[in-house]
Amino acid sequence: MKRLFFVFAFIIPLVIHAQTIKTDVIVIGNGDAAYAASFQAFKSGVKTILLNQKEQLDLSKMPENKRALLPFYQSFLKWETENAKSLETPKPKPDKKNRAKVTVVDSTLLLDVINNTSYTEIKRSGNGWEVKLTQDKSIKAKVLVLADNREKLLAALKISTLNPASLSPLNYSENTYRTTVTKVASGASFLSLYSLLIPDQENLLYIANDQFEIGQAAGATAAYATFFDTKTSLSNLKSIQAELLAYKHALMPFEDVKTTDSNWLAIQKIGITGIIKAEIKQNKAYFNPEKEVTYDEIRQPIKDYYYKAQIWFDDHQHIPINLENTISMVCYVGNKSVDATKAALQKKWNKNYRFNSRYELKKVLTRRELAVIINDFLETFDKVNVDKTGRVIR
Repeated sequence: MKRLFFVFAFIIPLVIHAQTIKTDVIVIGNGDAAYAASFQAFKSGVKTILLNQKEQLDLSKMPENKRALLPFYQSFLKWETENAKSLETPKPKPDKKNRAKVTVVDSTLLLDVINNTSYTEIKRSGNGWEVKLTQDKSIKAKVLVLADNREKLLAALKISTLNPASLSPLNYSENTYRTTVTKVASGASFLSLYSLLIPDQENLLYIANDQFEIGQAAGATAAYATFFDTKTSLSNLKSIQAELLAYKHALMPFEDVKTTDSNWLAIQKIGITGIIKAEIKQNKAYFNPEKEVTYDEIRQPIKDYYYKAQIWFDDHQHIPINLENTISMVCYVGNKSVDATKAALQKKWNKNYRFNSRYELKKVLTRRELAVIINDFLETFDKVNVDKTGRVIR
């Protein structure tokens, strides 16, 4: 979806008619979540406005406990500053029908930040939303992301209840982890896409103002709905997951596999499928990438995804998960040539996969090696869908 977004994100004009600004996504809030949501929606290729009730960012005043987010805020401030300069001298284009009060501003950056501005009312406008700034000034958007004070939002929306997206602990007794759209900074927890969506409230997302990672997930979800002109309730889980992974946002909370790891993407994808599960200790999840794979830990998960795997495992009882047996299983399940698969693996082993080990058919595979092989040759994450509960759809 990342690539598709940017094919069309060349020059999109910001049209200001009378006192109404129209955009794709509007994010309301001052905290980490609001900045993360607006920046992700912008990067995913849709017109985005961040309505901020404070002054422009001042990185010199950033508290010590947020120093890890400094690179993000430096990037955000750069875009905000450059965009503001580009809008200082708008270039009006003559209207062919001589309609008055129409100004077209060329905005190639797609992200606008309105600082130090409050709002008085939030209400429905067709399938989207209208945010009233004053009696005669408003912003209309297709999707609304709220990351502000709850009481203030309730008053503006004129409703009595509003609950933010909630996290779930990583628990392999259920399959909802397969619907994850983000992990959090610490702990073995994740956010399901279906916890982010609000029942009976289309094109509205509400997140806690201090949840940076949840903000990124909200931004990608809002961008999907606007880019594909659909409702948030019809969000495509795999597309949103793939978009976030493309920007190196971890969806599974593996403490021991960082984004700098050469096999990070494959491990994230296979982790989401649950074919290889993390070890959870003291509320932390460890993938243990260098640990050898055992027959018992992968037999049932792979059978859950592939009918043909049931036959293969029935014919191969309690064998070591070495490279030779893995090739046999992958080729049987995926209808691939054994000789061609061997040749491809031997070529990729050190050069593409960057494994430290040698290519040996009798070698028992590590969890890292098996994750990369399954991701490359079976493409389980990319090709097999799950429902809202995480159950495999075959």
